[in-house]
Amino acid sequence: MLLTLAVTASVVLTACSGLRSESDTAVVNSAATPRLTLDTTVKYGNLYKDGLLPVGDNKYVLDQARAGYVYVCPKYAHALTTAPPIGANVPGPWFSADRQWYDPSKKVHVEGHVHHEDAEFSETVGHSHIITTNDIPRFHTTGVFPISPTDVAFSYDQNPNEIDEQNLTYVLPVAPSYGEPQCVGHEVGVMLSGVVLYTALDATGRDAGAWEVQDDCDGHPELTSTYHYHTGSPCMPTASTTEVLGYALDGHPITGAKIDAENVLTTRDLDECHGITSTVNVNGQSVEMYHYVLTADFPYTVSCFRGRPIASPSVTGREHEPPPSPH
Repeated sequence: MLLTLAVTASVVLTACSGLRSESDTAVVNSAATPRLTLDTTVKYGNLYKDGLLPVGDNKYVLDQARAGYVYVCPKYAHALTTAPPIGANVPGPWFSADRQWYDPSKKVHVEGHVHHEDAEFSETVGHSHIITTNDIPRFHTTGVFPISPTDVAFSYDQNPNEIDEQNLTYVLPVAPSYGEPQCVGHEVGVMLSGVVLYTALDATGRDAGAWEVQDDCDGHPELTSTYHYHTGSPCMPTASTTEVLGYALDGHPITGAKIDAENVLTTRDLDECHGITSTVNVNGQSVEMYHYVLTADFPYTVSCFRGRPIASPSVTGREHEPPPSPH
């Protein structure tokens, strides 16, 4: 019998095929791979409480996972090195003079607060963990896209794309595997807001959180009209390490970073895939398991997979193509 967690208007559930890594190597059994575990006796501190964040431009690797970097699959890496500079081309006043730091509180945002009444989302857990969404955020508004030439944001990012409904189904394992890091493509998961999650990188391998101008909820659409995040969204409540905010394509949950007010996990506290093992509230039960953490600093979230990912349900990768003229 299926345990239904949330159901809205009818959504057709279709299976997604499994996806092997680029190297087509098997995921190593968890017993053979040591895990980083949260130590509740350690004072992790609150490293970025002043609000300034380091810029993660070109922090990606192609051959081996590395903490603080995105481990990119070869076929996606080609786009990062050949794509022309598109979208956000002008560094805004939120950057430091040397562009090594940025202040998110000083970023401009795309104007508008569009209420979407047509969000569809469902989640069921049985033999598989199935999430379906039309990618319309169900908890918050969006900005007005395409960005208008009269919008201040247009001076920094001329995103010509619009938001449109998608038809996405994620068939995830209930008990995800854990093993050696697997490389990532553009999409890395889906949030419980119903919105797709991409990596921290923009089209040319820069820090998308620092460069791209999004709406007030830190989301924006790409060429296929898929609305997505690259970072956490301020329109979702600040979550603890026990709270699930979404799921990666390999089935592992994505949680918040907060232990308490003075203890907030950052990249330096996590493994090379931006995760850690600790107690997480999953389907109403406290479970000791591996999970990814949504941090304030680059690479923000999933930077490689610890389990075998499913094929991306969304048509990703188009963000790395030159956009059509806004005219």
